[in-house]
Amino acid sequence: MSHNERAVVIIPARFASSRYPGKPLVNLLGKPMILWVAELAEKAIGRENVYIATDDDRIKNVVEDAGFNIVMTGPALTGTDRLAQAAEQIDAEIFVNVQGDEPLADPSDILKVLEYKRSHPEFIINGFSYLNEDENPSNVNIPKVITTEDDKLVYMSRAPIPGFKDQENAPKKYKKQVCIYAFSKQELSAFGSFGRKSSLEQSEDIEILRFLEFGKTIKMIETKPGSYSVDAPSDVAIVEEAMKSRGFNNETL
Repeated sequence: MSHNERAVVIIPARFASSRYPGKPLVNLLGKPMILWVAELAEKAIGRENVYIATDDDRIKNVVEDAGFNIVMTGPALTGTDRLAQAAEQIDAEIFVNVQGDEPLADPSDILKVLEYKRSHPEFIINGFSYLNEDENPSNVNIPKVITTEDDKLVYMSRAPIPGFKDQENAPKKYKKQVCIYAFSKQELSAFGSFGRKSSLEQSEDIEILRFLEFGKTIKMIETKPGSYSVDAPSDVAIVEEAMKSRGFNNETL
């Protein structure tokens, strides 16, 4: 892929989250979370290349009022299915998925994932970092990542993996998924046309596992530590404190 090929960021956003309805519009330091994430993506790639993909008018109105591009989709099985629908409506070659619940994602990591995709178009690219000291490997809200020694994805699980037989062989650090991905239009089309969740994807509720069914190689790229996602209402105060400690406020990013 050349630098002439257009790359965009798409942020999938749904109102009817099973764990946290209305999550994209939850206020963090006085601003809806989806707008914090859109502004992070704007810093990385420019506002004209940032799209929010949703099927909900409440999200559409907030995003459009703030001056960001919106792509309306139908209902979708997963965020990546929503991305696949949106990609059909956007003239671009590389699609970077930034999750709408990670307001502490780093713009430089978005660019890092994008540039790796440009230079390695044969791979799907996904971010990872190491668990923070206060994160429990047994927390099912944190997908743990197993890679080969050259950082190709073997498996991802909500269980604390890799496992170990003897305590002395327990992992010293666990890897966790960071939800920044890069795909080609063809990869997204294959994902969407699968038409259902794969059995592993259904079991773990981790959508990137569907790509393993196609034999796609997923390259995991290390990103900065310290990302926190908002998975439940109890996460809001934690994320707001982290944002404050990094100098975020409602006026500036």
